[in-house]
Amino acid sequence: MRRPSTLLAALLLTTVAVAACVGGPSGNPNPPQPAKAVDLDRYAGLWYEAARYDMRFEKGCDGVTAEYSKRPDGLIRVVNTCRQGGPTGPVKVSEGKAKVADAATKAKLKVSFFGPFFVGDYWVMDHADDYSWSIVGEGSGRYLWLLTRKPPTPAELKALTDRAKAMGYDTAMLRVTKHS
Repeated sequence: MRRPSTLLAALLLTTVAVAACVGGPSGNPNPPQPAKAVDLDRYAGLWYEAARYDMRFEKGCDGVTAEYSKRPDGLIRVVNTCRQGGPTGPVKVSEGKAKVADAATKAKLKVSFFGPFFVGDYWVMDHADDYSWSIVGEGSGRYLWLLTRKPPTPAELKALTDRAKAMGYDTAMLRVTKHS
């Protein structure tokens, strides 16, 4: 008979393995490390999603924005907003929190939208020197967001897409976000 600790360890390993497989296809099997450090005060504020790798928690979302602000406890407040079914559809809001996972660059964060556990990775892979755009991903290459400070022009979207492609991302997997 197996000991409870052995069964628990087996269950945890199985859960981690299943979660890794369920995450969807990788658009970049070898994602790079973040290109430069992030000044969180300058990164704070409102961002518009220009494009993303589609995933279940953003299914059917357009008009997507993310707003970041510092909290009194030192964490970062994250408010994601989307419009279901199109840029004028009903609003859906998710509020979470993030903490710095890499103190040296502040380019890697851990996020939580459900309870006290910080399980999601949020890596600022690259950003403009003036913080007018940002490319966000994580270590598996399954997630990618192209962000801008205002709804992107076609030229801005193309420039960001080209930059993501140069970083090794499969840009054919991108879903362009519609804004009104």
